[in-house]
Amino acid sequence: MLYWLTELSDGGDLFNLFRYITFRAGGAFLTALIFGFLFGRPLINVLRKKQGKGQPIRDDGPEGHFVKAGTPTMGGLLIIGALVTSTLLWARLDNPFVWMVLFVTIAYAAIGFADDYAKVSKQNTDGVSGKIRLVLGFVIAGIAAYWAAQYHPEALANKLALPIFKDTLINLGYLFIPFSIIVIVGAANAVNLTDGLDGLAIMPVMIATSTLGIIAYAVGRVDFTEYLDVHYVPGTGEILVFAAGVVGGGLGFLWYNAPPAAVFMGDTGSLALGGALGAIAVATKHELVLAIVGGLFVVEALSVIIQVLYFKRTGKRVFLMAPIHHHYEKKGWAEPQIVIRFWIISLILAIIGLATLKVR
Repeated sequence: MLYWLTELSDGGDLFNLFRYITFRAGGAFLTALIFGFLFGRPLINVLRKKQGKGQPIRDDGPEGHFVKAGTPTMGGLLIIGALVTSTLLWARLDNPFVWMVLFVTIAYAAIGFADDYAKVSKQNTDGVSGKIRLVLGFVIAGIAAYWAAQYHPEALANKLALPIFKDTLINLGYLFIPFSIIVIVGAANAVNLTDGLDGLAIMPVMIATSTLGIIAYAVGRVDFTEYLDVHYVPGTGEILVFAAGVVGGGLGFLWYNAPPAAVFMGDTGSLALGGALGAIAVATKHELVLAIVGGLFVVEALSVIIQVLYFKRTGKRVFLMAPIHHHYEKKGWAEPQIVIRFWIISLILAIIGLATLKVR
């Protein structure tokens, strides 16, 4: 919205700053951060009052989690409110990729909100039917994938770009939409599975979003793509503003989610943020890089898949408990120890993901 102030500029005044994506990204970050600090405590108070007993705790979960009973959930509303406000304020609203990512984020937040509401109101961990959630998730991802495909350059349309092997494009044809759906739905559910300890999911999300935001900015500038020898996707640079909003809102949320958490993110936040990561990857043609940058989420999801399949086949378990962060809890690792070590892993993977911009 504020971008339109550039129409008042003569090219050498304060209004000219709004032409620069990096300046507006900084503004989005600060706006989202301030939003989080201003509305965090009031939101928590409202959630605590409305939810009463808070988020239900699984009976078969780690014993240490029972002390968290009564903690309110749906804290993702704070993050979503912060990033949507900052994005609408600072991003160019004529950019289709911004609206595509916002659409996925808000739509998945709505699914997560319905699931959180069902859990809290019924005081059990069932929530909305998994099949309904999955079907809705596929529909939303399908719309977003088609949306992105309409604005990709003709040379990249329906093609899969490979990191490192930058001259290679795999023509997926009609399979591009199904592939993109899997990326978005998979990312949403992987982040959702990771959100099991205080602060565990939000920091890796901020790290991954920052990384993808930098990539989006790079592939949206023709001079950067020529230097880095990566594919140019016009318009994606504006996604950096959205990414900055995620980081600012995420930090504001982490202030209250740090152990011991005063509020949980809930599916409202985890599904929305995971879907946003997938949407950014599809928009920037960096779907495979997402698997590296978000490697922690991939491992968390794989640990659940492996556990379920192996148990059905043998009646035995590979892990003491899945997702894998619970396995380490069962092994005696303290919760802060697991969280910080997983943050470190996320940062390492992000650096590796960024390196793919130059390595070939």
